[in-house]
Amino acid sequence: MTKPFDLVVHGATGFTGRLVVEYLLQRYPAGSGLRWAMGGRNAEKLAAVRDEVGAPADTPLVVTDTSNPASLQALMDQTRLVLTTVGPYQLYGNELVAACAAAGVDYVDLCGEPAWMRHMIDAHEATAQASGARIVFSCGFDSIPFDLGVFMLQNEMKTRFGHPASRVRGRVRKMKGTFSGGTAASLKATMAAAATEPGVLDLLRNPFSLTPGFEGPRQPSGAKPMVDEALNLWVAPFVMAAINTRNVHRSNFLLQHAYGQDFVYDEMLITGPGEKGEAIANAVAGDKSLGSDKGPKPGEGPSREERENGFYDVLFLGQDAAGNTLRVGVKGDRDPGYGSTSKMITEAAVCLLENRSTPGGIWTTAPALGQALIDQLQANAGLTFAVEAD
Repeated sequence: MTKPFDLVVHGATGFTGRLVVEYLLQRYPAGSGLRWAMGGRNAEKLAAVRDEVGAPADTPLVVTDTSNPASLQALMDQTRLVLTTVGPYQLYGNELVAACAAAGVDYVDLCGEPAWMRHMIDAHEATAQASGARIVFSCGFDSIPFDLGVFMLQNEMKTRFGHPASRVRGRVRKMKGTFSGGTAASLKATMAAAATEPGVLDLLRNPFSLTPGFEGPRQPSGAKPMVDEALNLWVAPFVMAAINTRNVHRSNFLLQHAYGQDFVYDEMLITGPGEKGEAIANAVAGDKSLGSDKGPKPGEGPSREERENGFYDVLFLGQDAAGNTLRVGVKGDRDPGYGSTSKMITEAAVCLLENRSTPGGIWTTAPALGQALIDQLQANAGLTFAVEAD
């Protein structure tokens, strides 16, 4: 049976979902070969957003209530892939992941909730492997630039030196833009779960929480400002490190430890040299605004001008036991939390649809899509991946 849609954007009336629809209109309009639809709980809101973003009047709308089994099954029957921006996923994603895994429908999201992701792996990985569903978490700023940056660095290390880097540092050099209201809501939901559900805190503390059955070497905590001896610069804790590092270790795990079983990885934010760098690092470490009530709310976000003026620049520095080093830079041309994220998740979805060789299971982007997604992001989504001179 041929389904009517390749892709349904679940949450198309939300702030990020709307940006995904705008990007689809620009990059994959009617006639491009990609059959996509806007999905959400309310038909009137869907129609209003369709008109507000300038989508054609015949843009398909799919009304979906993921808490209603019949509605959820109707969604499964209509699409090859669900792209969902509806978080926190631990509150709104359980039924959707279960349905996709059972029905053999592909799934991509923007999840930055490692404890929930582990619960989904334990509950649904075997089902997804049997059905052929490819479930790919974390297809936004967390964790595509980091997951694919390490993947590219390690492939280049093997080409040049015959083996991967045992130690990789992810260092955010520059970043302008806001984190999404969804990220803030996910953090609050995760903290609430940690306070009430047994085992959640242990998963959050464990860098190998997404590698069931494997525990690697001790990892740097990244929790305090310090001078990074490899760069001789002050670095501060990076707010997305807790999810990105887990996804990078899962990628290594799913790639049969292509980075080595002794692989050590951390992420921090570069704040600069000397006393000024130290002062900025301490200020960053003391900033708790993301988890406060003053942060962005779900459904809120920056203006188009703010999104287009945003950017990010991340350095990956690899080193092997012999002292060989390699640098890879990953840059994005929009603010990380919205402008770039909406492009990344869309291209990840399209890449997954085009890459039928990836088998069913619960994946991260590097082992599921790898170089194909790097190429697509560079061609379409304003990202660059480049080996840099020392």
